[in-house]
Amino acid sequence: MNKNMELSKQLLLGLKANDFRHPIDLDATNSLKQLPGLDIAVRSLLGSVAEEFFYLNNIAASVLVGEKQLPDLHNLLLEACRILDLEPPQLYIQQNPVPNAYTFAMRGKKPFMVMHTSLIEMLTPAEIQAVIAHELGHLKCEHGVYLTLANIMVLAAGLLPNWGTMLAQSLQERMLAWVRCAEFSCDRAALLAVQDPKIVMSVLMKLAGGSPSLAPLLNLEAFIDQAKSYDAV
Repeated sequence: MNKNMELSKQLLLGLKANDFRHPIDLDATNSLKQLPGLDIAVRSLLGSVAEEFFYLNNIAASVLVGEKQLPDLHNLLLEACRILDLEPPQLYIQQNPVPNAYTFAMRGKKPFMVMHTSLIEMLTPAEIQAVIAHELGHLKCEHGVYLTLANIMVLAAGLLPNWGTMLAQSLQERMLAWVRCAEFSCDRAALLAVQDPKIVMSVLMKLAGGSPSLAPLLNLEAFIDQAKSYDAV
C-alpha cells in the first residue's frame, strides 16, 4: 500500500452511525422494527441450526484473511476499521464466479464478511477497500439481525430448493426493500473510508458492467456522463 496515501487519510475517531446514516435507511429500519415479532418469527422458523449451517458453510469453503494470509487485504481491512472507528470483523475470501460481498452479524459469534474472488479480480486495492468499508458500514449502523436474515434469505435461495415456500413472499419483499435502503448508508461509509468519490463511483461502474478483462477498459468519466444523462430525463 502507498504509505503517503495511507497517511493522508483522516481518521474519524468517535464516528457514530447517525453521523452518516442516510435518511431513507433510518426510515426503512424504523419501519422494519415496527413489524411485530419479526426477529422471533423468522428465527423460530429457521432456528439456530440455519445460522450455524451458513456459518460452517462459509468457514469450510473460504479462506480467512489475516497477517499471514493475504496480508495486503488484511491491511486494507485494518485501515478502513481505523478510519471508521470500528473493531475489525473477520474477512473471508471465497471462490465464486458471481461478484459479491456480504456481512453476517450472528448472535454469539464475531461478525464476519465474505468477498468473492470474482469481485476482487475486477477491482484495484483502493476499490477493494471501498467494498470492505461498505460492508463495515452495515456493522457500524448495527443493521445486525435484519442484515443476517436478508443474507440468509438470499443464500438459501441458491442452496435450498424449496425456499420460496418457507417464507411469505411479502416478508421477503420487505426485507430486500430494506436492504436497498441500507445500501445508501453503506456507500457513504465506503466514501468516508477511501475519501475519494471517484473510487466509489468506479466500484459501482465495475459492478454494473465489469469483468476482469473489461474492468481496465471502462471509462469512469463516460459512466458519470451516463448517470448525468439519466438525471436529465
